[in-house]
Amino acid sequence: MRNFFLGIVVAILVLLIGTLGVALLGFLPTRANSAPPKLERHLAMSALDNSVDRHAPRINNPVPPTDENLIAGLKLYTMNCAQCHGGIDRQPSTLEKSFYPPPPNLILHPPDDEEWHLFYVIRTGIRYTGMPAWEKTLSEPDIWKLTAFLTRVNKLPPAVQEYWKNATGVTAPTGEAKEQTHP
Repeated sequence: MRNFFLGIVVAILVLLIGTLGVALLGFLPTRANSAPPKLERHLAMSALDNSVDRHAPRINNPVPPTDENLIAGLKLYTMNCAQCHGGIDRQPSTLEKSFYPPPPNLILHPPDDEEWHLFYVIRTGIRYTGMPAWEKTLSEPDIWKLTAFLTRVNKLPPAVQEYWKNATGVTAPTGEAKEQTHP
């Protein structure tokens, strides 16, 4: 029985040392100009979600989702996020395919995470992705306004939808299936 457990420990050590060797000898791909494999994407997203679930405080948004705050969130998105995550004109980012992994288009595919989850990701960033921590650039109330906007992209009040249309000439998404890119 002792030899069996010793065999398991040795096998695990050989696997870990082999994996470390493969990585340190440069056999793992590091290019940012290719799509991540499905397994890598799945593992990375699971790791991210589990880490945020473990570390993020589950706090409610102290900024009410008023028209004024949602419009402020839209403006913050346009100034700080659109270059990587796609513009409010529903066009993809020109940098989208330059990142590894590519950033999600948050207008075409809004996040379905809770506000506290999204707030934490915006505030602290995501290591190894190019997503910066915004806590030293944006104030906490501004991060909450941005969070409120992003969690409501498909269900914005009429005044915010009108502001969106006036700003871009493109109607705001409503969550309905297969909207056109341009009116």
